Amino acid sequence: MSSSPSSDTSVLPVVQAQLLGPQWPTLDPFLFCAHHDDAYPAGNAAFGPAVPIDDRQIGSDFSRKDGWSMYHGDTVPGFPGHPHRGFETVTLVRKGLIDHSDSLGAAARFGGGDVQWVTAGKGIVHSEMFPLLNATAPNPLELFQIWLNLPARHKMVEPHFTMLWNEAHSAAGAPRRGGPQDHGHRGGRCAAGCARAAVTAARVLGLPARRRCGHLDPAPGTRC
Repeated sequence: MSSSPSSDTSVLPVVQAQLLGPQWPTLDPFLFCAHHDDAYPAGNAAFGPAVPIDDRQIGSDFSRKDGWSMYHGDTVPGFPGHPHRGFETVTLVRKGLIDHSDSLGAAARFGGGDVQWVTAGKGIVHSEMFPLLNATAPNPLELFQIWLNLPARHKMVEPHFTMLWNEAHSAAGAPRRGGPQDHGHRGGRCAAGCARAAVTAARVLGLPARRRCGHLDPAPGTRC
């Protein structure tokens, strides 16, 4: 016997529909959302593509020729050192790898469901490169990155770097056994009171909506 749905469970109308591409439309406090889906070929000894790249605009290649781009990389695809200030980035890698290094002295190779959370605050310079480690097969990469604006009173907080390793969470947000929950950052404390938007981003990406503040030394077994 079925019952009629109550008003609080009724389906809301679709207000707007839009095709999604590499960059998604955003609303405040979200500044930017990018979806990278690159079908990289096998890699060479330098972890770059083992195919000619002379016909690409090296340094600014967003062509998606053959299903992938070099972006700002000249040997390895990705984004060499560049500055951020006044916002946070949340990066989820579904396939492939990112090599991160930054002006805080932090470095991490992550992928396969790992998540990186960076508070740029008063300023950070970092690089995000996509090493092609497999020399005998394709190196597909898929990632999402969201930029979150910080409230004015927290714009100039100390930079902060955190890893949420795949072993420590599931797609539904339940902790997994056997992995560190939150390790590997360098820098100052996170912006107290400004994490609401980042929690929203975590929920959008299906991640556990929690984060520990303060300085944490990498635990044994982490990949920093």
